[in-house]
Amino acid sequence: MSDFRIRGVVPPVVTPDTPDHELDVPSFERLINRMIEAGVDGLFFLGSSGEVVFSTDERRDQIVREAVRIVDGRVPVLVGIIDTETERAIAHGKRAIALGADALVATAPFYALGTMADVERHFRILHDELDAPLFAYDIPVCVHTKLPWKLLAKLGAEGVLAGVKDSSGDDISFRYLCQENERLGHPMSILTGHEIVVDGAYLSGADGSVPGLANVEPYGYVRMWQAAQAGDWATAKAEQDKLNELSHIFDVTTGVAGYGGGVGAFKTALMLMGVFSSNTMPRPVAELEGANVEAIRKVLVDCGVI
Repeated sequence: MSDFRIRGVVPPVVTPDTPDHELDVPSFERLINRMIEAGVDGLFFLGSSGEVVFSTDERRDQIVREAVRIVDGRVPVLVGIIDTETERAIAHGKRAIALGADALVATAPFYALGTMADVERHFRILHDELDAPLFAYDIPVCVHTKLPWKLLAKLGAEGVLAGVKDSSGDDISFRYLCQENERLGHPMSILTGHEIVVDGAYLSGADGSVPGLANVEPYGYVRMWQAAQAGDWATAKAEQDKLNELSHIFDVTTGVAGYGGGVGAFKTALMLMGVFSSNTMPRPVAELEGANVEAIRKVLVDCGVI
């Protein structure tokens, strides 16, 4: 399973909700088709942006089923099997594979925190019991465990991991991981989720990016990847700088934080752009309203998005 490779732009797809908290399938189709038409290289469903921890098992299955149907083989489909402990992650993984996922993405266990030896066993068990390429998702802000780069490199070299999605914000660890991955013969696809410094990650040796902001502006991330592949670092930086201006949709709001401010900003922008029918958030998170919506609208206008 370590033969699976993916490179380029792999957005973590935002999940649209109807006002009565059902999956908004027409909005989902518009979003997915728009990113594929922009030239993305894969799509990651049921990640942090995709409401994975807000979704029942039945809703997770629905999201994966619709995603596979809409994508229709045009790009690889990565699916998050994120849950508190190993047995639940295995159950999610088996269903995702049956529904057509091309690769699986798992975090360290959380809630009942254990030792690093437990974390290593978690990934080894997932690899042994799930017949699909496995990516480790390093997101300590949510799971309260930082995945050490030496452990990730070891698991990659042994064929346990096909890749890493790094959202740790630890650029030193990321750089070491890229170098060690190269030294070992590049057994893993290393993807950065640090969307504000993607150009720097490419220069460090990243194989691609998983930028949430690509839900709103996929074209710029695709152009940046293409520029980096051509060694045109001035253009890559220019594209990153433009995307960073757009990223201020995160910080122009007031009275919100965390998921409501981050994914809430994505959903509000997509609603204002006509991609989503509403900016409904999963309960108990409130959607952005009033002045916050207008503040995001101004960023979109100033950046030429609408």
